[in-house]
Amino acid sequence: MAVYIVFDVETPNRANDRISAIGISAIKDRKIVADYYSLVDPETHFDSFNTQLTGISTETVRGAPNFAMLWQQIEPIMNKGILVAHNAVFDMSVLHACLRSYGIAWKPTAEYLCTVQIGRRVLPNMRHNLNVMCEYYGIALNHHRADSDSHACAEILLRYMESGVDVSKYIKQYRLIP
Repeated sequence: MAVYIVFDVETPNRANDRISAIGISAIKDRKIVADYYSLVDPETHFDSFNTQLTGISTETVRGAPNFAMLWQQIEPIMNKGILVAHNAVFDMSVLHACLRSYGIAWKPTAEYLCTVQIGRRVLPNMRHNLNVMCEYYGIALNHHRADSDSHACAEILLRYMESGVDVSKYIKQYRLIP
């Protein structure tokens, strides 16, 4: 049985090349077995839009690890399974940009799933925004909070599995080396 590492990132500005928070929820044996959250000092400016959306600002991240420091903690987690995100191309691209920006070599490709893409196939007649999906499934959500978003995404993936969806058919490869 596959292990899924569901993650969500928040960004400090519209460049979407740095992380200000990350939430990770691990799924093993069709259960959420661990949750992880950290603020991240993006070492760059915050746009007011992002601060309003996420509640994260320069003051909030003061004393938080930068991405390179954080990566030492989360890389073993990120290596344990198939990565999953809601609108995964966004989260994967931000992760990739951070790795590149900090000169961190990880691996050439990463397997991933996107709960939006799966949802569009299995529930084609509805919107697939995270808040809409959470409302549909009765999942608690504090939207644009990385820990809540990753946990909610994990719950959505579990709902797909419980309804008989073979999520392995939706696994893709994300190229991490330019």
